[in-house]
Amino acid sequence: MTAPPEIRLPEPARLKPPDVVALGAHGMRTRPVRAVLSALGIAIGVAAMVAVLAIPASGGQALHDRLAALGTNLLTAGPGKTLFGDNATLPDEAVAMAKRIGPVQAAAGTGTTSASVRRSDKIAVDDTSGLAVYAARPDLLGVLGGKIRAGAFLAAGNQDYPVTVLGSQAAARLGIDHVDPARPPQVLIGTEWFTVVGILAPMPLAPEIERSALVGWDVAKRLLGFDGHPSTVYVRAEESQVDGVRSVLAATLSPQAPNEVEVRRPSDALAAQKLTDTTYSALFLGLGGVALLVGGVGVANTMVISVLERRREIGLRRALGATKRQVRGQFLAESVLLSGLGGLAGVLAGVLVTAGYALSQGWPAVLPTGALAGGVGVAALVGAVAGAYPAIRAARLPPTQALA
Repeated sequence: MTAPPEIRLPEPARLKPPDVVALGAHGMRTRPVRAVLSALGIAIGVAAMVAVLAIPASGGQALHDRLAALGTNLLTAGPGKTLFGDNATLPDEAVAMAKRIGPVQAAAGTGTTSASVRRSDKIAVDDTSGLAVYAARPDLLGVLGGKIRAGAFLAAGNQDYPVTVLGSQAAARLGIDHVDPARPPQVLIGTEWFTVVGILAPMPLAPEIERSALVGWDVAKRLLGFDGHPSTVYVRAEESQVDGVRSVLAATLSPQAPNEVEVRRPSDALAAQKLTDTTYSALFLGLGGVALLVGGVGVANTMVISVLERRREIGLRRALGATKRQVRGQFLAESVLLSGLGGLAGVLAGVLVTAGYALSQGWPAVLPTGALAGGVGVAALVGAVAGAYPAIRAARLPPTQALA
């Protein structure tokens, strides 16, 4: 008697990747509102992270461009303290001595006066508005690399007369926004009226000039009691020799007491400000990570509820021959798609925020490719982690129990 032929069940069909993606997308289409709300948390987290990385990059590029235009080869030297704690002074010939240093391209100085600048004599003498009056020479503008916003700078023909040039902030605080050659404005410096002949554009490397009124060197001596000692010496050196010039500048200006001279590099202050901005960026990056984590928890919660609501669908698929692996892949794909789309929306939002902020600040918009690609990748990874447990739970659900 021959044995009956063995009945072999057909091998379960393997789902191709496009089929798995289609199944995952089906679950999202059936519950669009829930999918959008779940992806919103992911989108907010990714948008925050992209913006936090891209905005400092834009600011850094703007700083780099600004320093490239202004030059990082500017050094300033000023008097410090003596051994007895008194204020030191620079020699009268400090500027000429600085020019003797070989790599120095140009040098100029300013001198502090005790006078105040006021818009009219109706304002109290002690109301200085935070403005200073400095003596200067015509070569100062070229050494600083500054520009005139209105009018003209001090010149050989007018520096002996009571004329002044206002820094950008000084002009704003005094309420002067233009210079009419026919009727130029006047300000009261000390007890003398000075005619405003020019207004400077902003000078990031010399903020003290922005908050000052500049007058001629000789007229400051004659009318304002200026003692002739420079209070700040500005030096432009060859780019490759800045450190060398910095190391000998104090001893050159004051050979007898170099320890009483303070030498600074203004571009270092801007770089330090950028470092502070980077510190705050790290804080906001952490907050973006927290938002992303909260979004991942929301996706996990949505997927768990989805498994509970779709028990019949799971049971029917299992009864028709779907394997645990296929069911697990379906829910895992849905979770990854949900988070990935949220990440994509977050990247787009981060790009818009960065572009808008950069435009408002006059910066170039810099979008790091690593942050853009990483935003979607991190979101998909969060989705995979968040959907792992719901997918395993769905795969372990017995068909009879699911259909009951």
